[in-house]
Amino acid sequence: MRKLNRVTVVGASLAGLRAVQALRREGFEGELTLIGAEAHTPYNRPPLSKSVLQGDDDVSLPGAEDLGEDWLRGRRAAGLDPIGKVVTMDDGSTVHYDGLVIATGARPRRLSDHPEGVHTLRTIEDSLAVRAELNTGRRRVVVIGGGFIGGEVASTAQALGHHVTLVAGAPYPMLAAFGTDTARWLAQHHQSNGVELVSGIRVVGFEGSPRVTEVRLSDGRSIPADLVVAGMGVTPNTEWLESSGLTLDDGVVCDANLYARGASDVVAAGDVVRWPHGLYGDSMVRVEHWSNANDQGASAALNLLAGPENAKPFADLPSFATHVHGARIQSAGLPHLADEATLVAGAFEEGRFAVGFAKNGVLVGAVAVDSPKDLIRLKRGIASGSSLGAVSA
Repeated sequence: MRKLNRVTVVGASLAGLRAVQALRREGFEGELTLIGAEAHTPYNRPPLSKSVLQGDDDVSLPGAEDLGEDWLRGRRAAGLDPIGKVVTMDDGSTVHYDGLVIATGARPRRLSDHPEGVHTLRTIEDSLAVRAELNTGRRRVVVIGGGFIGGEVASTAQALGHHVTLVAGAPYPMLAAFGTDTARWLAQHHQSNGVELVSGIRVVGFEGSPRVTEVRLSDGRSIPADLVVAGMGVTPNTEWLESSGLTLDDGVVCDANLYARGASDVVAAGDVVRWPHGLYGDSMVRVEHWSNANDQGASAALNLLAGPENAKPFADLPSFATHVHGARIQSAGLPHLADEATLVAGAFEEGRFAVGFAKNGVLVGAVAVDSPKDLIRLKRGIASGSSLGAVSA
């Protein structure tokens, strides 16, 4: 472990918290500064689109309570000087470091005009605002975006008794992540559970002032709306790094060991980092899921302590899980890289199945619906570089 006297972690969500915990666990005794834009102690985000909307306020993250008050909360980093090793804060003050962990995450994409009643969903305040609206009686809810956030919000709002329309820009929700067959099943699953699905259409704007009354679509139609939740993906929070000289391209570009390209004392973790993944021929990836931030925060911090010469590549298998209308959907690897997909267990019409994805015959991803044991089998196959034929038998 190399000697570092001052380590700064910018970003106090999951990846940042895990970085701090790893530093302390490894016996780092120097000055440790955590900077967080939110005023809250770090919390768990996955419940925001599910249980919090239903009234459960438990978003606790194990270990977050140990931070105490000795960190910079409600403060944003505004700039970075990697030569002088200085982080400039939003009030003009500075924080010096010997080692830096960047974990500033990402923010939701927005359309240009957001009247009242149009929400994004990233923070606890966002979730509580949507919940308050869902509790004011039956609403016409329009969810923009067929990704996992949109799917979870649509599922939750439908379960609460609202009329829900889900607008997905692709022909089927989650098409890129799940492949055609599973995405087609997901579309039918939404519809069979009472969600009105509008696919292959973009949202171009809203009607109503000061409050939204309609959602305008790219084909000229409009959908009546009392409440809109926009889940149109995220943008990495890298603006504060634009004059730093670090390489920025859909995130902070890092090497396989999570070191910012060209820097020996700066690492990155979570939604903000883009790095070459060893399981996929060093293809550049950026992964936005909980498990990645959870594991990567600790790995980045340990690599920072180890130094570039002794750091270890981060090549954990990406994975995530979601619940939509009672079905547990799990994914592993990077299915979007595949050139073929095969049903390896169950049946689509039964709503219990697993699909393996391969590139040049080698497993690169998997999706399973209510089939956790099959997903485990496929994950092992992906990690070992097995052929699709080997798991299809």
